[in-house]
Parts: sequence; C-alpha cells; structure tokens
Amino acid sequence: MALRNIVTVGDSVLTKVSRPVTKFDRRLHELLDDMAQTLTEAGGVGLAAPQVGVLRRVVVVDTGEDGILELVNPEIIQESGEQTGLEGCLSVPGKYGIVTRPNFVTVRAQDRNGAWFEAEGEALIARCFCHELAHLDGQLYTEIAERMLTAEELRAMEEEEA
Repeated sequence: MALRNIVTVGDSVLTKVSRPVTKFDRRLHELLDDMAQTLTEAGGVGLAAPQVGVLRRVVVVDTGEDGILELVNPEIIQESGEQTGLEGCLSVPGKYGIVTRPNFVTVRAQDRNGAWFEAEGEALIARCFCHELAHLDGQLYTEIAERMLTAEELRAMEEEEA
C-alpha cells in the first residue's frame, strides 16, 4: 500500500468523466488499498479515484463502525428524503458549503473481485455516496452548493462545536 497525492481544485482530472472498471486485477486491488490508506491518512469520509488522478469509477467510503467500503462502478439506484448541511472535500481544502442531498441512498456496485452488491446509507453516508459518485462524473460539490461559507462563518461554527 502507498499514499497517493490528492489532487485539488484546478486540476482538470476533477472535471472529467471516469471510465468503468473492466479488469478486476492486481492493479485495481492496489488502487483500492492505496485509496483506503490515503483516505484514512487524510481523515476524510470518502475518496473517489479521480481525486488521486485516476479516471476510473472507483470510490472508497469510511462508514464508521464497518470500516472502509469499496465501490467499483457504483450507481445510485434509490434515494429518498432530503438533508441540507455542511459539506467539504479533500480536493477543495479549507472550503465548506451548504449542500442539499438525499437523506437515504441505495447504491449498486461491484466489489474488488467484480461481484455485484447493494449498500445503503443515510445521513452522512448518503451524503458521502452522492458526493463521491458526483466526482466520477466530473462534478464538485461547489457546483451545487447553495452557498459557500466564509472563513468567519466556519470559525464561528467550529467555536460552537468546541
């Protein structure tokens, strides 16, 4: 396993549509392992392959209790409800915005060996699924944010939580 560099806003790879994974081989396994390690090291909740410069439909999500969930060729097959809240991104460091997303999401994806499965999540995990899958289509949360927070607003929120 190795840490990968996280590309940031301004890099054109973040605006491109990722290609489906067709080979479930050692290279894919290395990518998934590296992405999991990179996500953990960065302290994020989710990471999409384009964020490490790879235009493949691959996502890893830290679900909390269950650890890292690997999603290959994921697609949202069901969503319901609505939540509006703070959202950030490892590729947009230090910036946060207010974004509305579904509150419950079911995703259909393949595992590292190509087997299909479904995963569901609500609240933060649903937000993460939507956010990361958008990366696979070259979209950043900043494009749909109702508004971006100022540095002062962010500091005030952090002080409230402390």
